[in-house]
Amino acid sequence: MDFSLTKEQRLIRDTVRAFAEKEIAPKAEHLDQTSQFPLDTFKKMGELGLLGIPFPEAYGGVGADTISYALAVEEVGRACGSTGLSYAAAVSLGASPIYYFGTEEQKQKYLVPLASGVALGSFGLTEAGAGSDAGGTATRAVCEGDAYVINGSKCFITNASYAQTVIVTAVTHKSPNGKNVVSAFIVPTETPGFRVSKQYDKMGLRGSNTAELILEDVRVPQENLLGDPEKGFSQFLYTLDGGRISIGALSVGIAQAAFEAALTYAKERVQFAQAISKFQAIQFKLADMATQIELARNMVLKAAWLKDAGRPFTKESAMAKLHASEICMRVCDQAVQIHGGYGYIKEYPVERYLRDAKLMEIGEGTSEIQRLVIARQLGC
Repeated sequence: MDFSLTKEQRLIRDTVRAFAEKEIAPKAEHLDQTSQFPLDTFKKMGELGLLGIPFPEAYGGVGADTISYALAVEEVGRACGSTGLSYAAAVSLGASPIYYFGTEEQKQKYLVPLASGVALGSFGLTEAGAGSDAGGTATRAVCEGDAYVINGSKCFITNASYAQTVIVTAVTHKSPNGKNVVSAFIVPTETPGFRVSKQYDKMGLRGSNTAELILEDVRVPQENLLGDPEKGFSQFLYTLDGGRISIGALSVGIAQAAFEAALTYAKERVQFAQAISKFQAIQFKLADMATQIELARNMVLKAAWLKDAGRPFTKESAMAKLHASEICMRVCDQAVQIHGGYGYIKEYPVERYLRDAKLMEIGEGTSEIQRLVIARQLGC
């Protein structure tokens, strides 16, 4: 086994790290306090090619692999969880389905602007009554002539207020066994009847836009149907498999930031005439944190490697997301503990890391859903 990164992978990681430390990290606290979306930052990220890392150059991308993309998400998340979440959602959810399942015409029209950073994308799956149970989708798309008319609503949709296109899932008909058939549609956000009705006031990741969508008689041409209409459910499951790699990477990034803050603080904080990093109780916490992060990072990169190799990765991506998200929460909790009372106030960033970390166990499938996916892959 060779765990070393290629020259290209190291270059991408280092480039993103330098950009993140200069352009993203200094704004993280402000975004958290104001819930302001970092639109200017995303424009710069687009110019740098970050939004097109895993897509071919023919579609406006960089032509790199999933490992490079995971490394980029980690570095952005290390600098700012909010920016990291919006970045992961834009690439893994907003653009990737078009690359995976779109026609050549759809890729040229919709993927090129997303991959080149000219536009942002979003993915409308979750509904008030269809969260973990995505099969309970209530949004409907009815074929009328040469178009589909979509009616319904979506909740907890990342980047929705700033996206130019949203991929929306909707029930189109029933299968012979009576089950709803869910298909996916590319919906330009300027389409009449499409609107953002509410932006959520969140506990963490406050600089990442999260909104509710309303679709009232939204008419899109038939050519905006994405992929096989009979395989919409399996298509978005594949999309989520890839998205879980990015959320795992984001979890590693947030955890790494929390660990680094705790390590720095432990070396500076003096009690009983010595730095608290000299006490075994603190040393053991830091050692466990570093070990857990390294394990999570390796799991994420293995899942990315499997995807790049064209091998099955559903189980591994679920494992990586599950482990990385729960480790992220644990590491951030211990970072606050090491800071003591200072960890509970906004003067130090670890309280923000802890608030940001919680969504990692919820978004892209809860920890409970990940365990269910893993169990099914084990043949249970």
